[in-house]
Amino acid sequence: MAAFDDSPLDRRTAVLALSGAALTLIAATPAKPAPWSSKVTTSSIGAHVVGNPAAKVRLVEYFSYTCHVCADFAKLGSAPLKTQYIDRGLVLFEYRNLVRDPVDMTAALLARCGGPTAFARNHQAIFAAFDTWMAKVKNASEAQQTSWFEGTTAQRARKIAADTGLAALMRARGYTQAQLDAALDSEVAQAELTGMTNIGRSADRVGGTPTFFVNGRNAEVTAWPALKSKLDLAIKGS
Repeated sequence: MAAFDDSPLDRRTAVLALSGAALTLIAATPAKPAPWSSKVTTSSIGAHVVGNPAAKVRLVEYFSYTCHVCADFAKLGSAPLKTQYIDRGLVLFEYRNLVRDPVDMTAALLARCGGPTAFARNHQAIFAAFDTWMAKVKNASEAQQTSWFEGTTAQRARKIAADTGLAALMRARGYTQAQLDAALDSEVAQAELTGMTNIGRSADRVGGTPTFFVNGRNAEVTAWPALKSKLDLAIKGS
């Protein structure tokens, strides 16, 4: 075996060879697949659907942004639902609005800013700040509350977004006022949210929020621990 010549040229050749081998190894390493929660589509009724389309379990939630129980679920259940079930491809999750009032409609329209891929983060941000903006709803003057029921849906929503701090919340997330106004003015989104609400009340017989359906059946639970048990049973096929 020939002796290694420790000259600068040979050392450089050796370094280049090792670097090339490292690059080959990196190129040969398969890229980690994106989590299933990054796959977001919209259904035929305008609902946001997140996860593996071939998942064994399909979970539907009817929620209202002015519902404190829905806010509690979003704060306590969203993270484990995402990491333990959606990202692992076990559950396909569909968010369905059940709009209860003009404030709820305003929040629902704002949550759609940025398109489908931004929805889940907007949804979480709105619920995370629930106590703050709902306090402004409760403390609004009589004149403000009266104005929330005057004019078109878009006109009402603009007043509500400003008075409750929802607009400020979304601007802090990086959206411009023009983007917020476009979301609030969208007649397509308004119609989808109204239609989704009607489907929930009439076809699915939803009496309150949150209501969860696991593979088409009302789970009859509202809190995360109980819903988790239902999901586990459905995954096991029980």
